[in-house]
Amino acid sequence: MLRLYNSLTRRKEDFVPLEAGKVRMYVCGMTVYDYCHVGHARVLVVFDAVQRWLRASGYRLTYVRNVTDIDDKIIRRAVDNGETIAQLTARFTAAMHEDADALGVERPDHEPRATQFVPQMLGLIDLLEKNGLAYRAADGDVNYAVRRFPAYGRLSGKSLDDLRAGERVAVDGAKEDPLDFVLWKAAKADEPEEAKWESPYGFGRPGWHIECSAMSTSLLGKTIDIHGGGADLQFPHHENEIAQSEGALKCQFVRYWMHNGFVRVDDEKMSKSLGNFFTIREVLRKFDAEVVRLFILRAHYRSPLNYSDAHLEDARQALLRLYGALSDDAGPAGTERAGAGAAPIDWSDPYAARFRDAMDDDINTPVALAVLFDLAGEAHRARAQAPAAARAHEALLRALAGLLGLLGAAPAAVKHSGLHGSEAADAARALDDAAIDALIAQRAAAKKERDFARADRIRAELGEQGIVLEDTSAGTVWRRA
Repeated sequence: MLRLYNSLTRRKEDFVPLEAGKVRMYVCGMTVYDYCHVGHARVLVVFDAVQRWLRASGYRLTYVRNVTDIDDKIIRRAVDNGETIAQLTARFTAAMHEDADALGVERPDHEPRATQFVPQMLGLIDLLEKNGLAYRAADGDVNYAVRRFPAYGRLSGKSLDDLRAGERVAVDGAKEDPLDFVLWKAAKADEPEEAKWESPYGFGRPGWHIECSAMSTSLLGKTIDIHGGGADLQFPHHENEIAQSEGALKCQFVRYWMHNGFVRVDDEKMSKSLGNFFTIREVLRKFDAEVVRLFILRAHYRSPLNYSDAHLEDARQALLRLYGALSDDAGPAGTERAGAGAAPIDWSDPYAARFRDAMDDDINTPVALAVLFDLAGEAHRARAQAPAAARAHEALLRALAGLLGLLGAAPAAVKHSGLHGSEAADAARALDDAAIDALIAQRAAAKKERDFARADRIRAELGEQGIVLEDTSAGTVWRRA
């Protein structure tokens, strides 16, 4: 049975969805004002692995991952760039999709944009006001009255007094309490018109936290099974979502909270504010996207992930070992969703059973990957003495790896490319070109010295590497076969 660590209760629990056989999952997505970094890649890959396993386990999953396309950072960036908010967010939403697609992340069933759900946000704010949990401040904002919600702090594990003592922001004179947070922001004169919506509270725009409450409950219902996101969102964002959603709808908001750990560089959290982040695009210039995916999955999703080129290089070598267990004549795997159109897995097989047990134990991808490496070793050992058994092991390896979004390429192509990123591949190709030219020069020198045997050996060596030579009156030219 699937067991998940619930951040709310701080323990592993048997996963029992609200409706038998059906799962509703919401994950906080990206704020699209810049390129995604490796921390974002972890969120994308981790919850892609979760949704793949839920589907492979037979659940009918509805997966929602939002796009935040209106907030303070977006407005400032658009104004600074001299472009509209819509232009900025469209560009970086497309870039996010490119990065996610490269990493093998399947699209969610729904990808709502915050600006599409402003009426639903206003509806929740209206309920909160009627329920005595929201108030209109003197500055035109509408705020949530945190101390009127007794369960506030349950997710973060802190009391209101603890949170008040740790408050680091300047006290807003228009708030009843420094812990109160904004639900609706009054429009400012210097903000672009596209950042303003008409409302019962005057022109303005939603606060960040109310966006996810509105999008999740609108698409998945008042109570959802799984809500996920990075550990940095646990407080205040997810704490505020609980307060808003349960305060407005008067029922449990989320049954299981899942949070992935931070990505760290030199023992510090990777973040844009610290300036120690690497964009996904920068990393993919050095390392193949499947290498990055394996690097992320080798750590348990709740543990810290230490980023370095050395760790990525180790992941590259590990992935090559897995591909090395597959026959070169095996074609690329299909692109269907896990469990749809793929060969069925015999879960009574010892390797498959171990894999399933690992994934059912709070999505333990490191242990699941260890099973794949054991299976790859078995395929290697069986290849010479028991080809049929080796083929069976290869098929199972491919099927299980596919549930993690791995081993989807043609083995021969991977072994030839070495799983380098775009920049490294270009550099390797340039070196190859230089080496080819050097060998052609050596062949020309051998012919001049009438050492035709050596010249023929060089031609044969190049031919074995797929290089075809053609001698012309202007000299020797070559092409890749």
